[in-house]
Amino acid sequence: MRRNAPVTAVALAAALITSVVTGSSAARHVTPEARFGAIARAQVWIPTRVALMDMKAGPGGADGFAIGQSVTCRFVDRKMSGASPKFTCALEPDDEVKVKYGRANGEVFAEVAASRLLWALGFPTDRVYPVRVTCIGCPSDPANRRDDRRDRVVFDPAAIERKVPGQTIETTPDSGWSWPDLDLIDEASGGAPRAHRDALKLLAVMLQHTDSKPAQQRLICVSDQSEDASEPCLRPVMMVSDLGLTFGHANVFNRNGIASANLAEWAAADIWLDPARCIGSLARSHTGTLDNPSIKEAGRKFLADLLVQLSDAQLRDLFEVSRFPERLQGGKGGSEVRDWVAAFKNKRDRIVNHSCPR
Repeated sequence: MRRNAPVTAVALAAALITSVVTGSSAARHVTPEARFGAIARAQVWIPTRVALMDMKAGPGGADGFAIGQSVTCRFVDRKMSGASPKFTCALEPDDEVKVKYGRANGEVFAEVAASRLLWALGFPTDRVYPVRVTCIGCPSDPANRRDDRRDRVVFDPAAIERKVPGQTIETTPDSGWSWPDLDLIDEASGGAPRAHRDALKLLAVMLQHTDSKPAQQRLICVSDQSEDASEPCLRPVMMVSDLGLTFGHANVFNRNGIASANLAEWAAADIWLDPARCIGSLARSHTGTLDNPSIKEAGRKFLADLLVQLSDAQLRDLFEVSRFPERLQGGKGGSEVRDWVAAFKNKRDRIVNHSCPR
């Protein structure tokens, strides 16, 4: 059987850009063997010009939204997974989006920031936009009361998610991938080098990505699907798709108040559990699959080289566009942007000014 040629990072970047423009997010169910073959050849990072990435404008796409854009949609009465307040809303009959809402819901803020940070650094993830939503036919609180329908309900702040276009490769619906699956990638077969994979793990530590269950990650084909059933994709990518519980402190029960957009908790969370051995400090939650990862020097340096390219202006834009000061917690407003930037830079220093075993 002919093996697919390894895919260069440049070719993958071009394919992903084309995918975002053209759009497709269907799922393809495959055998476990075919899924394993796609994982072996998967990438986790694409080249980006980090210093030029516009945090406020965010990722492109014809289906994207401007900062704070007023969006009108019609309520879709569908049960949603997860604990954070959210609902499905139809922009058009064939265009439904997931809306997260509420000033007390940290995911409204953290997911915008985390997704834009990964995007700017070159790690594919879904696109999340900070918006104002007017919902036709919505209950006043869709996550908790569905019998209280109104003509129009305004949700502000809110966040709308758009999936990275591409065909999801899975054995069963929402099967995703667990973080140990990254170790199944085979660089000799054209898959991502360990440095890229360790950098993604260390970035998850930095963000305190607590809810790392398989459904929060997707294996996708960005283009050039193969007709070979044993190798269903020429350009597979393993990506993190839900980053709502970040910028806080990982905890066993994924509590939103602790794990999402909480400056005190995030600032107190260290990067290294064991600095000498470079064991990242990220204890696994009851749903999680990433647990205190071991990082090699190449991965630490790879992430450090990306992080140092971010300017202070980009960091300010990141937390401003994500509206962190509007986060309501314990009846009080969120922390100032300058404090979030300072905490970010402190964590970055803990990665940059370190060295790990080779």
